[in-house]
Amino acid sequence: MIKYRNHRAIHKGVNRMLKVFLVEDEVVVREGIKNNIAWSEHGFIFCGEASDGELAINQIRQKKPDIIITDIKMPFMNGLELSRLVKRDDPEVKIIILSGYGEFEYAKEAINIGIEDYLLKPINAEELLKAVKRVAQKIMAEREEKENLMKFRREMQENEVQGKRNFFHEMINSSLSLSDILDKGRQLGINLYAGYYNIILFKATSKNHRDGYFSKTLVSLSEELAAYFEEHDILWFDRSLEGYAIILKADTMKELKRQQDIYIAELEQLICKYGNLTYFGGIGSCVNRLSELYLSFEEASRAFAYRFIANQSQFFEAEKMNGLKHQEDNPWADMVDTQYLDKEAAEKFLRNGELGEVNYFVEEYLGNYGKAAKKSLIFRQYILMDMYFIAVKFIERLGKDNCVKTEELFQAPQQMNHIVADYDKTISCIKELFTRAITCRNEAATRKFSNIVEETKEYIHKNYQAEELSLNSAASYVNISPSYLSSVFSQETGQTFVKYLTDLRMDKAKELLVCTNKRSSEIGTLVGYKDPHYFSYLFKKTQGCTPLQFRTSKSRGEEEPS
Repeated sequence: MIKYRNHRAIHKGVNRMLKVFLVEDEVVVREGIKNNIAWSEHGFIFCGEASDGELAINQIRQKKPDIIITDIKMPFMNGLELSRLVKRDDPEVKIIILSGYGEFEYAKEAINIGIEDYLLKPINAEELLKAVKRVAQKIMAEREEKENLMKFRREMQENEVQGKRNFFHEMINSSLSLSDILDKGRQLGINLYAGYYNIILFKATSKNHRDGYFSKTLVSLSEELAAYFEEHDILWFDRSLEGYAIILKADTMKELKRQQDIYIAELEQLICKYGNLTYFGGIGSCVNRLSELYLSFEEASRAFAYRFIANQSQFFEAEKMNGLKHQEDNPWADMVDTQYLDKEAAEKFLRNGELGEVNYFVEEYLGNYGKAAKKSLIFRQYILMDMYFIAVKFIERLGKDNCVKTEELFQAPQQMNHIVADYDKTISCIKELFTRAITCRNEAATRKFSNIVEETKEYIHKNYQAEELSLNSAASYVNISPSYLSSVFSQETGQTFVKYLTDLRMDKAKELLVCTNKRSSEIGTLVGYKDPHYFSYLFKKTQGCTPLQFRTSKSRGEEEPS
């Protein structure tokens, strides 16, 4: 075997030396391969050797080589059997077969196992090294592809969160058939098969009102929660300002309850690490059909709406709420003085509640007064007027431009009398008042956040060349949480933050490809991608062709790939 040296690197993208392991029963051949190739000078580490497959298998598991060179015909365990065992444990390892046998059956079996190359003896050092380098190039290309894919998935995680958020809404709104739910869940990597289901809704808030819409503590918590959910394989959904939803699923009721108790205890422990946060959770009722998940959500929402009435920092079960209603020993049951109404809870709900929670809140809020309200016309009148003035004052504080008409509800004394004459009409009127107030609040917020989205767009256009530009940095700039910025940005623009940024960067890249003679790597840096390999990967992923193919097609006057 001749000595062979070449100081050129096998691949300019190699970031570590690849390990080579040799299995060969002929001592002369084994020593020749080991000693007559300057492995380290060519970017490799010769990490070990063995005289047969049985001796090799344990060493291979310990040393984890990237490339294995093995003879076929050896005592105790031949090369094909060794290859099958190795590929079963580590499919990514590459194997080169050496054989003194030219029979087709060996080659065919080697192909079936997934052998990279099949070389016939006698083989010289130059030929073997070329084969090893070809395999090394394939390894590096695969690793680069894998790294690029992982980076792409990290960057596109916002799209995944938004997709899951939309899917959750479709499930609980019963807008999908059972087969569609299962199919769409499968596309999102969500397994929904189980015997029983339940939903937990929860939200953490900052005690410091000066934090506004952006709290570094809440951002840290959201990152820790996401890691916790992923680590424990919990099916969760980020609902932006509405908090989080967890879908519990198990084969038995007992296992579902066990999961519920474990997750709640661990969530409380996790949140309580942050001393300046409060939290509240609503737990739904168990269902045994995926098509009835919306019922569990309704119960969880009812319990979750109780956060405006009950003390913060607890998880509250919907099943316990029935025991709180219309209690015979309720001290307020026969009273007709509205000083006992917790007006602060109503104001708090108007500030932070959602339209979908109005029915739940009003029914729970007035539940303790149902007996008195049904018996007393005067009490109903007091309640209605109190709620009316709370809603009107709330709307007035939003500003003149945010006013909605509430006075039309009481255009004449007869109309007021007509409403309070009936308990159900009184409740419906209060619900209508709160619905109008929250609609007014949401419209004001939409106008406010339209300005924030425009500010975010301006920030993106000014900073798209910076690789560190992200949803988090933009959210910090406009002083709202990343989750909420993602939500309002998608709502306003019809696309996620990361897609908007990626599209802008790709458009700028295409402009530079057409209008300049700069190299692709330079252009990648100019549009925010310092890694030229990742820029080329992302360009092809989003545009359907490589930067060079795009430039060539444009120089020929061809249409862009669709």
